[in-house]
Amino acid sequence: MSDLLAKLNPPQLQAVTLPAVHALILAGAGSGKTRVLTTRIAWLIATGQAGPHAILAVTFTNKAAKEMTARLAGLVPINLRGMWIGTFHGLCNRLLRAHHRDAGLPQTFQILDSADQLAAVKRLLKNLNVDDEKYPPRELCHFINAHKEQGVRAAQAEAFDAWTQRRVELYAEYEAQCNREGVVDFAELLLRCFELLSRNEPLRRHYQERFRHILVDEFQDTNRLQYAWLQLLAGGGARVFAVGDDDQSIYAFRGAEVGNMRDFERDYAGPHVIRLEQNYRSHGNILDAANALIKHNRERLGKNLWTDAGAGEPIRAFEAYSDLDEARFVVDEVRELIRDGYRRDQVALLYRSNAQSRVLEHELFSRGVPYRVYGGLRFFERQEVKHALAYLRLITNPDDDTAFLRVVNFPTRGIGARSLETLQAAAHQINSSLYNAAASLSGKAGQAVGAFVRLVETLRQETEGLPLPEMVEHIVEKSGLAQHYRSEKEGQERLENLDELINAAATFVDDEGAIGEAGALVSFLTHASLEAGEHQAGEGQEAVQLMSVHAAKGLEFDVVFITGLEQGLFPHENAIADGRDGLEEERRLMYVAVTRARQRLYLSCAQTRMLHGQTRYCVPSSFLEEIPAQLLLKLNRTPAASLPAGGGYGAAPAALPGGLRIGQNVEHPKFGLGVIVATEGRGGDARVQVNFGGAGMKWLALEYAKLTPV
Repeated sequence: MSDLLAKLNPPQLQAVTLPAVHALILAGAGSGKTRVLTTRIAWLIATGQAGPHAILAVTFTNKAAKEMTARLAGLVPINLRGMWIGTFHGLCNRLLRAHHRDAGLPQTFQILDSADQLAAVKRLLKNLNVDDEKYPPRELCHFINAHKEQGVRAAQAEAFDAWTQRRVELYAEYEAQCNREGVVDFAELLLRCFELLSRNEPLRRHYQERFRHILVDEFQDTNRLQYAWLQLLAGGGARVFAVGDDDQSIYAFRGAEVGNMRDFERDYAGPHVIRLEQNYRSHGNILDAANALIKHNRERLGKNLWTDAGAGEPIRAFEAYSDLDEARFVVDEVRELIRDGYRRDQVALLYRSNAQSRVLEHELFSRGVPYRVYGGLRFFERQEVKHALAYLRLITNPDDDTAFLRVVNFPTRGIGARSLETLQAAAHQINSSLYNAAASLSGKAGQAVGAFVRLVETLRQETEGLPLPEMVEHIVEKSGLAQHYRSEKEGQERLENLDELINAAATFVDDEGAIGEAGALVSFLTHASLEAGEHQAGEGQEAVQLMSVHAAKGLEFDVVFITGLEQGLFPHENAIADGRDGLEEERRLMYVAVTRARQRLYLSCAQTRMLHGQTRYCVPSSFLEEIPAQLLLKLNRTPAASLPAGGGYGAAPAALPGGLRIGQNVEHPKFGLGVIVATEGRGGDARVQVNFGGAGMKWLALEYAKLTPV
């Protein structure tokens, strides 16, 4: 027994050895929550308080469930095969399989993943002759799942207008279709299980008496139905041991309710709330920054991370002239870190929006640094980007059958597989491209394919002579891609990637100089193909990690760069528009990002960033102001004329006369509004470099510059 508890710190030991009571364990980032959970289970078994069959352990991922089982196997010498350890969906599936008749399901019921569910909804709409432009299938899936996650069937769903009423009716039709076919989607697994236990008292009592200890990981990520399911199982006197961190609740968009933790404290935990605050991951300065940030959120349950590992290095902060300059800075630092002995796979570049990866990927690619996009696709491999590129390829070369097949029915135009088979047979017979064979089709299919061909011809004519960025923007809008993704509930990220494609075109023109517009498009498409296909690191190769902050949760790295720290980007403008709740969720997301770093943390922003192919002037994130200045080492580029070969960054200079400083907005009588981006010299020899937007970059002698702060 002493070996089992030997490595626990006092709060961990207190949590593990609690008597049979409800408890809430507030486990800060890097505080050893998995150790506490598994040791608690092992302790209950080793002390004879519960057999393996009397324990229910709930996780949020299969990976976490497997890790918990593997750790337990090393702690207690018993067979764990029959234990109920798994995700909410996995455990509900297990229960429904055992009681399929009571649940109204066939014994061999099948589970629809998200792609299968989308296909089922599309088939439903087609069978009912419903306009899928007015009721987009993906958005209808979100509507159905959101109701199920709140425990609301179609019969109970409320509708306040005709459009919503029709969606409720389609929800009911979808339920009927699934019941006929003997299939369930992921949301249905939990709802069907909850309903079964709610109405079947003998079955409910059986499981309530069986499971005497219920342990829940990542409790802050539970939704309302999951909490209700746990309450139902705990109704017979079982003790719930909930482990979570309200400061890391970042999945509201998936239905997670951070308020469940406060409700649990009120409903169950009472005085049994234990805080795990000792962090075993990060140095002190990083934790101090995280604590300073998160204290601005209200209604926290409250904790303060600390470490005995020492303060460590200061947090490095850099304000770049532009998003391109930010990427160059990041890659300069990454290469220096690698030369200093850091492993590439222990360096992570984080961003709020996946669209930000494009500039970073380009710079890494150009500088020969192997990288891997974690949990996602490289920029030029993303669905929406490849769709837009396919339209661009067609207006350049209509005989490109691969591009034709990719977008002939995207967005949907009623061109089915049979029509395309007929078209391909006709093209083969006359030895031509699909585009040229389109005229040979007749009937409804011929009309639909003919309309697509005319669209491509119109796009070619309308974009002729346009600058490359405007050409790309025109294609994105007039092809229907932008409208298609605007109609999707979660299409915002895809729209941001399409905006970034326009930025990529503008940057390409700037980098390549004057090219005839036809040549510019061909060259740009070649550039996109090369960047899409070659430089992401191969399997097993050590590589720098790129990922969104959401994807980084649960991971840790020696070095972390948090990029794009600008108001409207991080915190995101949509969250700001949502008011306090939205901003607090963004702050929790920033807290998660900061606490991924073990040894060194970089924070960067840009004074200008490309948006829709145009330069946007940016304001640094409010989160930067919430980090105490004494924790930061502010870096800036040395003026270009004196840049050393190694990169040229150093501590920020003192403020200039007149209160001017780098990042200051100023006005000049001739050049107009601008931003100070660099300085050199002192006294009467001082000069400033100002970005005047349309008037370009200017070096001005400070004594004669006549700059007015604005």
